[in-house]
Amino acid sequence: MGKRQKRLSPTQIDFISQQKIFFVSTAMAEGRINLSPKGMDAFRVIDESKVVWLNLTGSGNETATHLQHAPRMTIMFCAFEGKPLILRLYGSARVYHPRDPEFEDYLPMFPETPGSRQIIAMEIELVQSSCGMAVPLMQYQEDRRLLLDWARDKGQEGLQEYLSQKNQVSLDGH
Repeated sequence: MGKRQKRLSPTQIDFISQQKIFFVSTAMAEGRINLSPKGMDAFRVIDESKVVWLNLTGSGNETATHLQHAPRMTIMFCAFEGKPLILRLYGSARVYHPRDPEFEDYLPMFPETPGSRQIIAMEIELVQSSCGMAVPLMQYQEDRRLLLDWARDKGQEGLQEYLSQKNQVSLDGH
């Protein structure tokens, strides 16, 4: 049922470009595994072996914290419309902050988004596709604007204060 390869195919790149949501999973050697849903037009394929995504300010910062300790990451896409498919990307990732030149290199690839705090780049080591026949069919309506409105209302100074209060320690105390 499942297929494995080292790089994304053109068909898989096209599939990714049509998805409205993706899921990111990270873990340190010990502690909790983090799994986060992402959306907001925040994912880009650089080439068949590299992807980047824009990480927005949120209630925690588990992904970035985990990647500082262990760079392994899994990204998953599911077809909720059309032909069934689950696509997983396994690889090694790096976190870029606004102070890093790479952040500025990648940022123009994304729409201007209030609350952008990091860009995460992943070198793909394995691509796995599977049938997805048990994934439910769901119809996309629209992106939620709540996070963007919240970040816009906070302003840059308010976001920095929020980050320093809420995003400094992971669930596991790192």
